[in-house]
Amino acid sequence: MSDRLGDLLVKAGKITPQQLKEALAKQSEIGGRLGTNLVNMGALSENELVEFLSQHFRVSAINLGQVAVDDAIVKLIPADVARKYTVMPVSKAGAKVTIAMLDPTNVFAMDDIKFMTGYNVEPVIASETAIRQAIEKYYGSTHAMELKKVMEDLEEDGGGDLEVLEEEIEELDIDALAEESDEAPVVRLCNIILTDAIKRGASDIHVEPYEKSYRVRYRIDGILYEVMRPPLRLREAITSRMKIMAKLDIAEKRLPQDGRIKIKTKIADKDKELDYRVSVLPTLFGEKIVLRLLDSDTLMLDMTKLGFEAESLRRFKEAVSRPYGMVLVTGPTGSGKTNTLYSALQSLNKVDTNIMTAEDPVEFNLAGINQVQTKDSIGLNFAAALRSFLRQDPNIVLVGEIRDFETAEVAIKAALTGHLVLSTLHTNDAPSTINRLMNMGIEPFLVATSVHLVAAQRLVRRVCSFCKEPVDIAPAELTAIGFSERESRTLKIFKGRGCEQCGDTGYKGRCGLYEVMRIEEALKEMILSGASAMELREQAVEEGMLTLRMSGLQKIRDGVTSIEEVVRETVE
Repeated sequence: MSDRLGDLLVKAGKITPQQLKEALAKQSEIGGRLGTNLVNMGALSENELVEFLSQHFRVSAINLGQVAVDDAIVKLIPADVARKYTVMPVSKAGAKVTIAMLDPTNVFAMDDIKFMTGYNVEPVIASETAIRQAIEKYYGSTHAMELKKVMEDLEEDGGGDLEVLEEEIEELDIDALAEESDEAPVVRLCNIILTDAIKRGASDIHVEPYEKSYRVRYRIDGILYEVMRPPLRLREAITSRMKIMAKLDIAEKRLPQDGRIKIKTKIADKDKELDYRVSVLPTLFGEKIVLRLLDSDTLMLDMTKLGFEAESLRRFKEAVSRPYGMVLVTGPTGSGKTNTLYSALQSLNKVDTNIMTAEDPVEFNLAGINQVQTKDSIGLNFAAALRSFLRQDPNIVLVGEIRDFETAEVAIKAALTGHLVLSTLHTNDAPSTINRLMNMGIEPFLVATSVHLVAAQRLVRRVCSFCKEPVDIAPAELTAIGFSERESRTLKIFKGRGCEQCGDTGYKGRCGLYEVMRIEEALKEMILSGASAMELREQAVEEGMLTLRMSGLQKIRDGVTSIEEVVRETVE
C-alpha cells in the first residue's frame, strides 16, 4: 500500500512530492511503514493520516484511548498476532468482530483473524501509536509476557515450600550453585531484569533480599520503583548468575565485590551493547546487588541541552576554554556531574589538544581522549595517576574526584603550572566547595589563585510533555518558595496529569539545575581573608550568580519542572 498511499497523499495535497521522496528513502533505509515515516518526519500528524485514510477508504476511525475493551474480546486474538499485524480487537456483535487497524486493505491480516476466530472481520482505522499503546495496555509489554512465562516455568520446575537457610561459606556446594544459576528460567529472568531496565529508561537496578521476600527495583528519573518480586527460593540462583556475568567470585559471600557486565542484545530490532557497573554487598538476609546502567545512547554531550541558564552557560564555557586553572563541578552522587564534565571535554576535544582523565570507574569511552581507570589496590589512585599525567605533556586533565589532601595538592599544582584541570567534589553548593578545599589543608592563597569557577548542580524530573497541563497554585505557596508577590499572581504552573508515556508519574526525563560561581577579584580577596561560605554566597549573588533555587524557579517559569521537584532538590 506504501507507494499508493504516498501518491494519494500527494494528490490530496496532504504532503509534497519532495516529502514523499524523503519518506520513501527513509523507509528503504530503516524500514517501517510509509505513513509512520511521514509522521516521524513531521510531514503530517497521526490524526491527519487517520482522518485521510478513513475518508478515502470509507472506513470508520476510532479513538482507542476512549474505548474500554472487554477481556473476552482481547482473548479472541493472541498477543503475537496483534503485534505482528499491529491490530487491536475492539468489540464483537453476532458473527462479526471489529478490529482496529492501520491499513484496512490488509487482506492477509483479516483472513488470518477470520480463520483464527471464526468471525467475520469489520475493520476500523486507528493511529499506530494508539494501537501499540492498547496492545501494551491489554496484552502487557513483551517483557511482561516473557516474565510471566518464566515465572510459570519456574513454578512447573517445582521447589514447593523450600526454605533457604543461612549456611557457613565452607558448607556451600559451589558447583551445584553454579549449575543452578545456569538453569534456563533463571538465565532468562536475569536477562529480562537487565534489558527491561533499558526499555523503562532506568539508571540503576536494585536486587534486594529480605527475610521473607525478594524484590527488584529500578531507579527511573531519580526515583526508585518496585518492578517485580521473584520467588524467594531463587535468591541464591539469581545472585550467582549475576556474579558469574560480572566475573565475580560466587564462593565469596562475606565481603563486598565490584565488577562489570557487558552484554550485546537486540532491543527494538536494533543491536545494542549494554554496560553495567555491578556492586554486591552482603546484607542480613543475603547479598544485595546494585547495577548502574552505563548507556552511551543516553549520554548528553551537548552543553546547551543540559539545563544551564544562558548566563551560567556562558560563564562555564568561558572557564573551560581557558588554557590553565581549575574548574570544579560539585553535587551529590547521581546529580549528573560526570555528564557535565564529559560535555565540557567533548567541546574541547580537538586534534591539537592532549586530554587525559583519571576516573573510578571509566563510565563511558570518549574517542580521542586518554582515559585511565584508577585501582587503589595496586597504588594507582587519583594522585598517582595525576602525577604520571604531568609527564605525558597534557593540555587538559580530568580527575574523577578530589577526595583527599594529596589529590587536591597535585591538582592545584597542575592548575598553577599551565594545565586546565577539571574535577568534582561532594559539597552542597558552590561556595562551600572553597571551604572544603581549605579544610583538606590547601592554603587559601593556592585556592584563590588556582580555582577559576565552581559549578554546583542537581537533577530534577521534567514534567511529561505528553500530559502536561496548567494547574492552579495559591500565590502564597509560590511566594513561599521564592517568587515575588507580583509574579505569583500571574505565573502559570504546569504539572503532568499522568499517562502511558510517563508511566502515570507525570514526569519523563530529567534536566539540571546549575549554580555557577566565577571566582573574580572580590571573591579572591574574601577567600584570602578566610570568609565563610555564607559571605562568599552573598558576594557571588551580587556578581550575578544564580543559586540552585533560582535556577529551579526559572525551570518552573519555563514549564520544565514542578514546584515539588525544585523544593525536593534545593534550599533557599
